[in-house]
Amino acid sequence: MISLSIGLNLLPVFLITLSTTFGGVAGLSQEQLGRLGAISFAGVVLGILITGPLADRWGAKPFVQLGNALIGLSLTAMAFAPSYPSLCLALFFLGLGGGVLDMVLSPVVSALNPTRRTPALNMLHSFYCVGAALTILAGTLTLHAGFGWHTACLILLPLPVGLLFAFGPQHFPAMATTGVRTQARTLLSRGWFLGALAAIALGGATELGLAQWLPAYAETALGFPAWVGGSALLLFSLAMAAGRMVIGAVSMKLDSFQIMAWSCGLSVLLFMVGSFSPLPSVALAACIAAGFTGSCLWPTMLAITADRFPAGGASMFGLLAAFGNAGGICMPWIVGWVADHHNLHWGIAVSAIAPAGMMFLILALRRR
Repeated sequence: MISLSIGLNLLPVFLITLSTTFGGVAGLSQEQLGRLGAISFAGVVLGILITGPLADRWGAKPFVQLGNALIGLSLTAMAFAPSYPSLCLALFFLGLGGGVLDMVLSPVVSALNPTRRTPALNMLHSFYCVGAALTILAGTLTLHAGFGWHTACLILLPLPVGLLFAFGPQHFPAMATTGVRTQARTLLSRGWFLGALAAIALGGATELGLAQWLPAYAETALGFPAWVGGSALLLFSLAMAAGRMVIGAVSMKLDSFQIMAWSCGLSVLLFMVGSFSPLPSVALAACIAAGFTGSCLWPTMLAITADRFPAGGASMFGLLAAFGNAGGICMPWIVGWVADHHNLHWGIAVSAIAPAGMMFLILALRRR
């Protein structure tokens, strides 16, 4: 999960730097910057969709190795990208490697913990946030020291390369926790599962729309220096890690649907404060706190769906992850588009539609 998080969290730290590097004096437009994140998440979704059916057939191990290999190669290509199109290509394959890993890790942990999926999956995904914090810290320190994003890519390269060797001798469990796997077409005929797909898409939009834009928002809209923007994303990731660990610890005693509904409502409130507070420090603090409130939405949605369909296998997790990352594709791009036509304050505010919509879906799923 730490390796996966590298590919999705290094970009936001360097958005402004990349704008001047590849856009010249005028810089890249907000839409072009949003497109970089969208291209990365397009790779994630494609990796998930390709890997899901194949992992049910061939097992998880080959894809864990392939994902780490793609991340390592793409970090190298990104470090030496000479132009905006080549950067887009490197980010696509970086996302592709992340999608392959994202696809197989959740069903592996779910299979290993069939009686406690919510705490196990929240704990697993908390290490995505730990990896995000390490990635952002490396990127921010590199930026503060006067080195470019090229150096940050190379500093992070040993982790995916090392994992290729670490996973070599390991054995992995089967993807489904019961004998007969539920086919994807059967899942897609169930109204509850379709609601779960829509809910996790909104959960991904809640988390990733703000995360992808937070450093740029802190720097260009709130007026903080670049190192504060990087630090804000670092704190946002730490808040998400803490939130998932807390939910993992208490979820066996509380109703998972109620936890998610409250998380959505609090996220909407914090998004509004972060967008329109007249005090920049209060706005930034609200954005960071939204990392805590929105942290449990993705992994808990995976867990309650796996509890309802325990024989879903890797294909089920693939569909869920694809829709979750589809929210990550759309929302950063929407934020950039709104910012081009109005400003980033309104861009961040519009992203509050995602947790608001998810709250109503969660309550409907709970009733059913």
